[in-house]
Amino acid sequence: MAFDFKKEYRDLYQPKAKPSIIEVPAMRFLAVEGEGDPNDAGGAYQHALELLYGVAYTLKMSYKTDYAIDGFFQYVVPPLEGFWWQPGVEGVDYTDKAGFHWLSVIRVPEFVSERDFDWAIGAATAKKKLDFSPVRLIEVDEGLCVQCMHVGPYDNEPATVDAMHALAEAQGFVPDFSDARRHHEIYLSDPRKADPAKMKTVVRHPIRKA
Repeated sequence: MAFDFKKEYRDLYQPKAKPSIIEVPAMRFLAVEGEGDPNDAGGAYQHALELLYGVAYTLKMSYKTDYAIDGFFQYVVPPLEGFWWQPGVEGVDYTDKAGFHWLSVIRVPEFVSERDFDWAIGAATAKKKLDFSPVRLIEVDEGLCVQCMHVGPYDNEPATVDAMHALAEAQGFVPDFSDARRHHEIYLSDPRKADPAKMKTVVRHPIRKA
């Protein structure tokens, strides 16, 4: 059976709909950075997702090619994630979607090396005839965070965020946003298919001791 990150790391991908504190380990991701409203049809965000998934599935299906990745095991492509920010704003302003800056990411297994990444970029380019140069292989070390499973539309997230910050404050923590620590979302539902009232999104914020 293919390795499923969501099932193996439930603390990261399946938190309760009640805020909790977590120490997030360093992880490797495919990443594309951009800005603008993610809902714009045919916009930069939608194009970024096309590039991310193109490389992610090239790596996942590499075992069916003549390229061998050391330590490879079959796995389920992890869910799409996003780090979001707006210049001069702590956290995010949900009313200003055009002002969003984002780093869209998909986790990759630890066995994926720079060499494997370079191969996947070349293979995806040859197959899809797209420019995959915006895709990077990065490591993110979030560290101490407060997180919660948000159920419902994205625009209702502020209530979940307020509950997260209240829990953190009660335990002696404060938000710790910076250029390296952002508002983080993990998308467990496909907004094109899911009932908005039932969509599940992990929301995570960086914190530190007050």
